[in-house]
Amino acid sequence: MLLIVVSGLLLLVITALLGQLVSPSEGMPMAGGAMTQRMVETFRFTQEFGTIGNVLTALIALLVLQGLLSFLRVYIFSYVTESAMLALRKDVFSTVIRMPMQFFNERRVGDLSSRISSDISTVQETLTITLAEFIRQSVIIVVGVGWLVSYSYKLTLVMLGTLPVIIILIVIFGRFIRKLSKETQDKVAESNVIVNESLTGIVNVKSFANEAFETLRFLKSISGIKKIAMRSAVWRGMFSTFIIIFLFGALGVIIGMGSYLRSTGEIPDVLNEFLFIAAMVAGSIGGLAAQMGTMQRNIGVIDAVMEILSLDPEKVSLQARTKSIALKGDIRFENVSFHYASRPDVEVLKNVSFSIEHGQQVALVGSSGSGKSTIAALVQRFYNPVSGEIYYDGRPSSDYELTDLRSAMAYVPQEVILFGGTIRENIEYGKPGATFEEIQEAARQANAFDFIDAFPDKFETVVGDRGIQLSGGQRQRIAIARAVLRNPTILILDEATSSLDSESERQVQDALDKLMKGRTSLVIAHRLSTIRNASKILVLDKGTLQEEGTHDQLIAKNGIYKRLSELQFTIEQPLG
Repeated sequence: MLLIVVSGLLLLVITALLGQLVSPSEGMPMAGGAMTQRMVETFRFTQEFGTIGNVLTALIALLVLQGLLSFLRVYIFSYVTESAMLALRKDVFSTVIRMPMQFFNERRVGDLSSRISSDISTVQETLTITLAEFIRQSVIIVVGVGWLVSYSYKLTLVMLGTLPVIIILIVIFGRFIRKLSKETQDKVAESNVIVNESLTGIVNVKSFANEAFETLRFLKSISGIKKIAMRSAVWRGMFSTFIIIFLFGALGVIIGMGSYLRSTGEIPDVLNEFLFIAAMVAGSIGGLAAQMGTMQRNIGVIDAVMEILSLDPEKVSLQARTKSIALKGDIRFENVSFHYASRPDVEVLKNVSFSIEHGQQVALVGSSGSGKSTIAALVQRFYNPVSGEIYYDGRPSSDYELTDLRSAMAYVPQEVILFGGTIRENIEYGKPGATFEEIQEAARQANAFDFIDAFPDKFETVVGDRGIQLSGGQRQRIAIARAVLRNPTILILDEATSSLDSESERQVQDALDKLMKGRTSLVIAHRLSTIRNASKILVLDKGTLQEEGTHDQLIAKNGIYKRLSELQFTIEQPLG
């Protein structure tokens, strides 16, 4: 790759030099294109067609060479840039996707989406356009200065005396532009968050008739982008104005000094040529300053991308899984305490200890905020305990690779969110690369085959964004089919029947009962009537384990579980 990059840079230099030799239309050529000027002079001062033909042939040959080299240069730069962008996009996405759950708790999806998409596109623009133009302008300046020195080193030194001032201005200007660029990208990310949230929650937007509210919220955000952009425009305008005044003022000084030197005989009568080349070099210096401004503006964006790459992701494998670990399915919590990093003052779990044996169905019961979902998250190692230890098959959780451990588990949430592809793709997500026969069998075991087969496109039916084209019961059974296909040792269920109608509940519960057979199952229970036959029920209250036992044992204790059961039974009784 390094050889390709060097080749591209070499071609860029060669084509820039040929531009000075051949074409007055490319890259502010010195002396208007030496070969072109030579041809014009030949036509003016000679009638010998042989000489004219030779000059014309040389010009055409150089043009063809320049065209071929320009093609190669564009192709090589594009290859290098696109390869770099491919690697960068992969690295940024793989870093984000491997970050722990706490990372996503503290950031919004729209902001991360903006970093991955628009920020990287800005980096691509910097590499493909700005950097190449910066190098080309630099080549023109170097060649032009060399040409100017051959005319008069004194006048050249006068002209170069302007560079320190310009460089200082670029540094000062760059600081402001870089800061404003970072503010702009933050505002763009904020507006992307609003778009993402509005479209994801479009049902809420419509049901509350909040289209105007969302539009005003988005307008407020993008108005902030405009304000920052106008501040940036003021700085860029001031910089451009000063550069123009300063450079052409310097040209005036050069004209005066050149006239003096010519009158004293220190330089030949070449002032016109010198001024022409000096104007070209000055224009390139101005162009270089503009490119520097663009690069400084984009550095703020690059910093945001590099910030993501500097994060410390979870140690999960990005290799395709070939087989799962041989996990029996025993789980033991030993004096586990936990609080979220964003809320260190709120202890979610306090010295919780319990054990689950292979094949047991264990239910977690408790009021909202008691720690049920946190235990499920800790089992999947979304977080690590603040203190205490979690054991799998008698071994500490740290003994297992995250990918291996999670590949032996499956999770069926209460609120199922499907991917926007087909039913087949959503089920296959449980076991990428599964055969169609395996997918069909998983659908049968999840009581989903009949309704899928009734669709015109059957398993190729597109479910829509987040599965919006399917009913709640259908989405739940697709999620169960996905878990069946995974064939997990440990199954985690955020009770999936609490918000379904009676018929859907019956079908989903039947599918869940079949799925739980022979597996270690951890069920977050919302409706106590569904866990009467659980092997063990764990009753949580304010982050502590208060009761443990079967349904009958806990009812006999006359404690929290009985009170919750009676309260729920009363609420579920029909009125009248």
